[in-house]
Amino acid sequence: MNRALTVDDLVIAGVALAAGLLAAFLLRMLLRWLGKHADRTRWSGDDVIVDALRTVVPWAAIVGGAASAGAALPLTRTVQNHVNQVLTVVLIFVVTVTAARVIAGLVRTVTTSRSGVAGSATIFVNITRVLVLAIGFLVVLQTLGISIAPMLTALGVGGLAVALALQDTLANLFAGIHILASKTVQPGDYIRLSSGEEGYVEDINWRQTTVRALSNNLVVIPNGELAKSNMTNFMRPEQKLTVLVQVGVAYDSDLEQVERVTMEVIAEVMTGITGAVADHEPAIRFHTFGDSRIGFTVILGVGEFSDQFRIKHEFIKALHKRYREEGIRIPAPARTVALQPGSVAIPQQRGPQEAVVEAGEVSSARLD
Repeated sequence: MNRALTVDDLVIAGVALAAGLLAAFLLRMLLRWLGKHADRTRWSGDDVIVDALRTVVPWAAIVGGAASAGAALPLTRTVQNHVNQVLTVVLIFVVTVTAARVIAGLVRTVTTSRSGVAGSATIFVNITRVLVLAIGFLVVLQTLGISIAPMLTALGVGGLAVALALQDTLANLFAGIHILASKTVQPGDYIRLSSGEEGYVEDINWRQTTVRALSNNLVVIPNGELAKSNMTNFMRPEQKLTVLVQVGVAYDSDLEQVERVTMEVIAEVMTGITGAVADHEPAIRFHTFGDSRIGFTVILGVGEFSDQFRIKHEFIKALHKRYREEGIRIPAPARTVALQPGSVAIPQQRGPQEAVVEAGEVSSARLD
């Protein structure tokens, strides 16, 4: 336009700008009211969406009012184009940041609900946020008339160089994505590696996996090492597991009595200890004629990995007490040693049930 600026133009522009501000205020109040209703629902995704709209919608109203005000003023074509570009860039920036927040929040909600624990898998959240922001940045450049084709070509060549320089970092990144996508390990699982590290998985981020040991110390494991290591996951396919307790009784014991007494102790412990699986059918299996005892295994059911230590503790105490009451002996380990003729026995301090003889006789020595 070539005409001069008038008071009417300023009034119309002011009214348009004030209308945009008023609309932004009213929309923000409306979305705040919707947010209170969203808090009452079980799904947390609606909270993320309403919170994001609370940011982008008022800004859109303000930008719309500013664009209407600019259109009402007698600006030249060049200035009008610049104003429109600035307002468009502002709107794209707000929408991009809001979209990154919404999508990252939804991804966090999905990963948290699937893993079933408070800790989230931050690797997916960070990757999603970076991708959305990168797309928004490219859209801004295209809006400003800057060709993004040479930039994409340069990024491709530069990305190859960066990939060669960051092989270990990228290996950890893709190993983390593979671990989460395959669901072999998720936050909250109790794992044990072949190298000896074990504990509850706290988080899996873009580079490493954090494991909290039973001693409450944090163990940081690179994702690449975790993917290559032999690993036992004690939470999958189910959280409940069986525990084996090795027991031995003397040869003169009545095995029927041993089995009956042991089953009574198992029933008492499994119904009175937190973490025990009461409906799990216990089992006793005799398996070995040992040097000084008949060995058998007691199979118990526990709710999850850390419960086994408390249940073993209570079971062994109760079993030892009951065996003493019933007269069932748990003999000390013993070994029979035959000496060759002419050999000399070295005198040793011996306790009960120890004897050493010479001249080819058989001796029984108790092991400490």
